[in-house]
Amino acid sequence: MTGLEATLLRRRLADRGYAVRQFHYRSMTAMPEDVLAELRAEVLALPPPVHLVGHSLGGLLLLRFGAAHPELPLGRMVLLGSPVNGSRAARAFAALPGASLFFGHLAGSALLATGRARWQGTTAVGVIAGNHSLGFGRFIGHLPEPNDGTVSVDETELDGAADHLVLPVSHTGLLVSEEVVEATVRFLSSGRFAAPAP
Repeated sequence: MTGLEATLLRRRLADRGYAVRQFHYRSMTAMPEDVLAELRAEVLALPPPVHLVGHSLGGLLLLRFGAAHPELPLGRMVLLGSPVNGSRAARAFAALPGASLFFGHLAGSALLATGRARWQGTTAVGVIAGNHSLGFGRFIGHLPEPNDGTVSVDETELDGAADHLVLPVSHTGLLVSEEVVEATVRFLSSGRFAAPAP
């Protein structure tokens, strides 16, 4: 991923008053400690509080970052389609000959993990999952319903999260959906996805 896929998401968040910065990292070749150090430097260069929004593997990186740096002035975090409990599609793909070449240092352990993840950090985390099954993962990972075509909803369920929302979008659709943006903005401002009562 180059970051271009999140252009619309960034623009829409900026239109709603957020000063948006993109953090680009080398998911295939970078060492995790180097990426976390680079992200820490980015966060410290910004006025607090700093909210973080990550899609898929990016959300897994944010959880790791938040757990490693509880001292930082973070606001809230939103994960979009992040397989916090590991990825069935990734495990199925990893079993194919030569597939290990496609798993970098960042992705391997997180995507291939099994078991239930628990967030114990101080930063409020909200998770948005999709249930529109459109994507390559459903063909190789035997994903249970509901899923977004790459990640199943149960793979996004994070114990300790402040809120969890399922929307009718695909894995890639999480990056272009207006509904996802509105929900993200509500969580960043209030810590919940539901609209406040009138």
